[in-house]
Amino acid sequence: MVICSLGRDYPCPVKTQTRIYVGRLADTAVFDPQGDSVGKVRDVVVTIRAGKVPNVTGLVIEVQPRRRIFIPITRVTSIEPGQVITTGKVDLRRFAQRNNETLMVAQLIDSKVKLLAGNEEVVIGDLAFEWDARTRDWTITRVFVRKLGSGFRRLGDGVTVEWNELSGLGGDQPEQLVDNLLEQLSGMRAADLASALRDLPESRRLAVVQELDDERLADVLEELPEDDRVELVSKLGLDRVVDAIEEMDPDDAADLLKELPNEQAQEIIEALEPEDAEDLKRLISYGDYTAGGMMTTEPVILPPDSTVADALARVRNPALSPAIAAQVYVVRSPFETPTGKYLGVAHFQKLLREPPSSLVSAVIDKDLEPIGPESPLTTVARYFATYNLVALPVVDETGRLLGAVTVDDLVDHMLPENWRDRDDEEVSDGS
Repeated sequence: MVICSLGRDYPCPVKTQTRIYVGRLADTAVFDPQGDSVGKVRDVVVTIRAGKVPNVTGLVIEVQPRRRIFIPITRVTSIEPGQVITTGKVDLRRFAQRNNETLMVAQLIDSKVKLLAGNEEVVIGDLAFEWDARTRDWTITRVFVRKLGSGFRRLGDGVTVEWNELSGLGGDQPEQLVDNLLEQLSGMRAADLASALRDLPESRRLAVVQELDDERLADVLEELPEDDRVELVSKLGLDRVVDAIEEMDPDDAADLLKELPNEQAQEIIEALEPEDAEDLKRLISYGDYTAGGMMTTEPVILPPDSTVADALARVRNPALSPAIAAQVYVVRSPFETPTGKYLGVAHFQKLLREPPSSLVSAVIDKDLEPIGPESPLTTVARYFATYNLVALPVVDETGRLLGAVTVDDLVDHMLPENWRDRDDEEVSDGS
């Protein structure tokens, strides 16, 4: 059942429901008239004018690969339960917010405002926009708010009021909490969350990041472009940065430290646990486009007397990336990088075919030649292509295992430095 038709050329029939709450619209799938997927709704753009209710001007849609674009409200033909339908013509240029525009999810939800009646402070939990048959515009009319108690904890079930019953929503942006936005972002993959953060106003972005746990922040830092993560790290306290870096993959943490000013990077290294600091110092010493500069120092490592069951138990760890979990490296003591003598690699598929009680040393691949840490990117890429690898061991001149290069890190280094920022500025016409 169609809830409403949108746009000046698509007047809403009086008999249909015309009130749309942003909290329910966010993350809704967007399709063209042929039913092909366009993306997902991430926000709604409005213009706020003093003394008047705000007009909705369009939707912010996330399309692949993790790019947010703008669709004017006049290009949206209908909103149905679980889907938004567009005219089919989409401009794929990255959305750039204008000075007179406000984002309902990013900038209004969680804002602290006041009720005109009684001057009571409340927090915006959701907003609704409706079709105005007289002006033929979509405007914000209803606002769901919750009262604030001591310590800014929310109390009660809240109440829905008219837009014009609130103060503090015009001119400067109101003070904001992040509860509702965090809830919307919680289910995103790290790469998508990083993309969403980049589209938030600076103060809003920092407020959200401050609420992320260390592991989640580490994942986001790994996915942000260089300039964005350097800026973010500069605004976080030393203790918070150190905690996040300790959760990052060593190769990504080393890349981040290389991007920071020397003085700041040294301060972070000195604050790390000695073992973590030594790993990062060793990685930083290698060139960016060498095997040593790309490798992780934390592959799955086992002694030769381990069983296949031991190996399978290790690679079941959900915290491991697929590329890291694809291979087990068998070495002699010590078992932390740099290890003792490297003996070979046991491939995950091979382990699945062997009895659990078999020794892992009996199923290792001794034919795969490891690579040295100074090997250039072209040599590493040739190894991967020749032997169809997902990971490659890196050893020093004495045969000790230093780490492993994974295919995702190889691809990351083969792409242009600004590949996360690049957009294909073209127009897609699905009509």
